[in-house]
Amino acid sequence: MHTTYLKTIVFIVIFTTLNSCVSIQVSPVSGNKRAYGYTWEKELQIGKEADQEIIAQYGLYDDEELSAYVSELGQKLLEVSHFSRESTPEQYQNTEFTFRVLNSPVVNAFALPGGYVYVTRGLMAHLDNEAQLMVVLGHEIGHVAARHASQRAAEQQFGQLAIIGGAVLGQSFGLDGGSILQLSSQTAQLLFLSYGRDDERESDALGVEYSAMIGYEAAEGGEFFTSLKRISEKAGFSIPSHLSSHPDPGEREKKIPQLAQEWEQKGYEQSIIDQEEYLKMTDGIMYGENPREGFERDGMFYHPDLAFKFPVPTGFQVYNQPSAVILANEAQDAIVQFSIDSKNSTPEASVKAVLAQEGMTTVKQNSANPNGLTGYEAEATLTMEDGTNLTIDISALSYGGNVYRFLSYTKADQFATYSDEFDQVPGGFTQLTDQSILTIKPVRLQLTRASKTAPFSDLLPSTLPMDIDAEDIAIINQVQLNETVERGSWIKIPVQ
Repeated sequence: MHTTYLKTIVFIVIFTTLNSCVSIQVSPVSGNKRAYGYTWEKELQIGKEADQEIIAQYGLYDDEELSAYVSELGQKLLEVSHFSRESTPEQYQNTEFTFRVLNSPVVNAFALPGGYVYVTRGLMAHLDNEAQLMVVLGHEIGHVAARHASQRAAEQQFGQLAIIGGAVLGQSFGLDGGSILQLSSQTAQLLFLSYGRDDERESDALGVEYSAMIGYEAAEGGEFFTSLKRISEKAGFSIPSHLSSHPDPGEREKKIPQLAQEWEQKGYEQSIIDQEEYLKMTDGIMYGENPREGFERDGMFYHPDLAFKFPVPTGFQVYNQPSAVILANEAQDAIVQFSIDSKNSTPEASVKAVLAQEGMTTVKQNSANPNGLTGYEAEATLTMEDGTNLTIDISALSYGGNVYRFLSYTKADQFATYSDEFDQVPGGFTQLTDQSILTIKPVRLQLTRASKTAPFSDLLPSTLPMDIDAEDIAIINQVQLNETVERGSWIKIPVQ
C-alpha cells in the first residue's frame, strides 16, 4: 500500500465495452495494408492518456539516472527501428517514444499503443547485462511498430469486463481487481489484452533485429528467457508478464539465439554485451516488495510508514497494491479490501457512502470502537447483474489523521462461514509500536565481486533478508546454485 498513491476505492461493479471501428492502413513493419482497430492518430492519443494512469497507479522508480539510462538505450533502438526507415509511411516517421521504469517488483515489461514502453525494477533486477535489456526494449518497440494491440482490437470484441472490488484477481501483468478499479476501462482492457503466439514471435524477431543492427549480442536475450522459465518453475505457475505468455520461455530461450545467428550471417557483427556498465547502473536497485509500503509476516500485515498493523485470516493471501490492500482466500470468493478513504472525514460518513451506492440494501449499522479507536460498521446486501447475492461487511475507523475502510464480502450463502474472519481484520487494527518493524528498510541488490572461486551457493551470506531464498538469488544472477563462479566475477547480493 503505497502512501504516495493511496486512493479511495468504492465497492462498485463495472460493465464496459471497448468499441473500435476498423481502419485499413499500411503496416509500418510489413508495408502491407491490414485492418486495425484504431487509426494511428487514435493510438497516439490512447497511449498518452493511459500513460498518466499507469504512472499514478504504479509510480515511477525513484532513480533518475537509471531512468535516463533506459531511455537513452531505447532511443538508440528507435534509430534502427521501423519508425526511422525511409521505406516507412510518413505518418509513422520519427514517432516520439517514452521509456519508463516502474516501481514494481513484478518481473515485467509492456508497451502501450503510440510509443510508451515500461520496464519494472523487478525486471531490471533480473537482467544481467545491457544486451539483454536491449532485446527486451526492442521487443516492446516491436509491439508498438507492428501495432499488435490495434490488430487485436480489430479481430476481437473485447466484450464486457466485470470487476467486483478485489474479487477478480487477474495475474496478467501483476494486476488485480484492486488496482484495475483505479484505471479507465480502456487502459484496463489494453493491459489485460493477451497477445497471440504470432504477435510474440514477431516482437521477439524485431527485438533481435533492432539489437543486432546496432551491434549488441542479441543471443543474450535468450538467457533472460531462461531466467523467466526458472522463475515460472519455482513459483509453480506462469510468469505474470506477457513476455512469457506465448510461446513459453523454454522455446524462446532457444529461438532468440537462432534469430541472432541469422542476423550475424547477414553481416551484422554482434559483440556488445556491456555487463559491467549495466550492473553498475543497477547497483543498489530495490528488490522485492518495499516493506515500507506494507508487508505480511506470520499472519499480520504491517505498515511501517503509517504505523499500523492488522491480522490476516488464516488461508488468505495478501495482494498489496498502491491503492489498496486486498486479502483473498484460496478460492478468491471471500475478499477483504482495505484502503484509505480520502473523500470522507469520519468513519460514519465513509460507511454510509458505501451504503448509498445503488443496489445496496442495509441490514444493520452502528458505531464501533475497535481497540479504542473511533469507528463505524454496517452490514449490507447486494444483488449482482447475474443474480448472485452478496453480503458485505463494511467497517471504517479513524487513526493517525486518516479514515481507513474495510470492505469484506462473499456470496450471501457463504457469509456465515467467513464472518469471523471478516470481523477479525478491522477488529485487530491497532498501532504499530515494534521498533524493528517501524525502522525496517527495503532490500537492495548490492554489486560485489566473488571473493573466491567456488560454487555460487558458497558465496551467499548465511542468512538472507525477508522471504528471499538462495534459489531466488541464483536466478537473479543467472547462475545455478552449484555452478562454479570464478574469483572476481560480479555477483548481486541482497542486503537490508
